[in-house]
Amino acid sequence: MKKYGLVIALVVLTTMGCLKGQDDPVFPSPDLTIPVDESVTLQKAMPFPFGAAVNVGLLKNNTTYRNLVIKEYNSLTAENAMKFTQLHPSENVYTWADADYLVDFAQQNGKRVHGHTLIWYKNPPSWVLNYQGDAQAWDNLLKNHIQTVVSHFKGKVASWDVVNEAMADNGTLRDCIWLQKLGADYIAKSFIYAHQADPDALLFYNDFGHEYSTTKRTAIINMVNNLKQQGVPIDGIGLQMHTNYMQSDKNLADAINTAVATGLKVHIAELDISMNPNNIPDLTFSAGLAEQQKAKYEFIVKTYNAIPKNQQFGITTWNVSDADTWIRGEYNRPDWPLPFNDNYERKAAYQGILDGVK
Repeated sequence: MKKYGLVIALVVLTTMGCLKGQDDPVFPSPDLTIPVDESVTLQKAMPFPFGAAVNVGLLKNNTTYRNLVIKEYNSLTAENAMKFTQLHPSENVYTWADADYLVDFAQQNGKRVHGHTLIWYKNPPSWVLNYQGDAQAWDNLLKNHIQTVVSHFKGKVASWDVVNEAMADNGTLRDCIWLQKLGADYIAKSFIYAHQADPDALLFYNDFGHEYSTTKRTAIINMVNNLKQQGVPIDGIGLQMHTNYMQSDKNLADAINTAVATGLKVHIAELDISMNPNNIPDLTFSAGLAEQQKAKYEFIVKTYNAIPKNQQFGITTWNVSDADTWIRGEYNRPDWPLPFNDNYERKAAYQGILDGVK
């Protein structure tokens, strides 16, 4: 009894001090590490697919990373290997090696592959930015890229983020080369062309901000419903869910449930939970932060698990461990957003995910 009382006291004290993060015991503390049976894995324990966005270089060169992906996940997304610039660097050249490696790895290990992404406003290759042609030529460019890629992976990639991040935070379509050259119809056309190339692939619209911007969320939902009404072949909506531990549970639930109301499949597509959203340069990952991260993962998974089963496409985290997160490089700060630590060991967040489906 004394030991349990000490653990409770430690959790209370560290949670009270979590915003400082400086004086708390650095996680993992032996008293706060939750032992997990290694025979229990995410892919076995979850009642829906649980995946990760993976880095092909790490798959090839980091045995610990590779083995953890094999053990824990049954759905894989390419972090970068299937984006336009990586696959189609010049007009008449496609580079398939990394994407093919990922697909082959997935097939050998019984994993589903979710393709990411066919059309994205960000970082188009220079040949696209410099392309000269009328509207028909641009339409052909769009169609040829989408259909070449989707056809290449037909029967191997189960689903695609067809269009990614087309909506700005103010609820208008984001300015990009595709909008400039083809107008708003580029979105519907992208889905149509993808469906023509592989009628069996599930097609998603993917974006961020559902959980923090009512304006953006409403605009996305209206756009998706409009596509459905037009008969455009769209099967699902991806909520990126790059969120943080201070985001309110209500906002997170509203994001998920509003997407469910479209009737489409829902994919939590790029989940990570930042623990340093205020960019504190010398923050440490305390026991208090670990407990809050665990609770937030549990809430998201629990909310998702409650939606209709036929709309559960799955949950995907954006990469595997804290060592691999995009956040540290993008924001140049310490952060620990994922369920595995820098040594590829399970964190309290991992137990939170498991607890979300109890």
